[in-house]
Amino acid sequence: MDFTFISGNLGLDLSGTVGHRRGARLDLLATPADLARWTAAAGLLDDRPDVSDDDLAEARALREAIYRLASAVRTRKAMDAADRDTLNAAARREPASVLLGERGVERGGDLRAALSSTARAAAELLGGPQAGLIRECEADPCTRLYIDASHRRTRRWCDMRGCGNRAKAAAFRARNHG
Repeated sequence: MDFTFISGNLGLDLSGTVGHRRGARLDLLATPADLARWTAAAGLLDDRPDVSDDDLAEARALREAIYRLASAVRTRKAMDAADRDTLNAAARREPASVLLGERGVERGGDLRAALSSTARAAAELLGGPQAGLIRECEADPCTRLYIDASHRRTRRWCDMRGCGNRAKAAAFRARNHG
């Protein structure tokens, strides 16, 4: 399955690698190879890093911490200290390098550097002015979190081409065939 980067923040995109959180969970990071593909697809690293089972477990822990922290911010609840510690531990590491090479931008580092860059993006969001714009997709069974950067702050779906289109088509069918 392909990864999508529609949340408006790399940390939220990592949390979006689990779909249908309230139902039959769909984990897009099922294997270490999936995580290596995600780092490349996210544009964090030019080359896929080596990823072990332990690395995958660490990335999943970060992913879940980001999701819970963002959900807490979205619902105006207190952030869990252990989740904040998980995020901060990843963010303290050296981030992926971004250099200007002869052929353009070159991104390098290992998996921990990629996760550090992701954690830093999440920390900037969760502690910054856009934190109040975090929303959860209203389409059932989607549970993706995203930043509502729409003009009126009334966006309802994580992506208009997917969830939004399906929801509008279902509403149309209900109105016209009900």
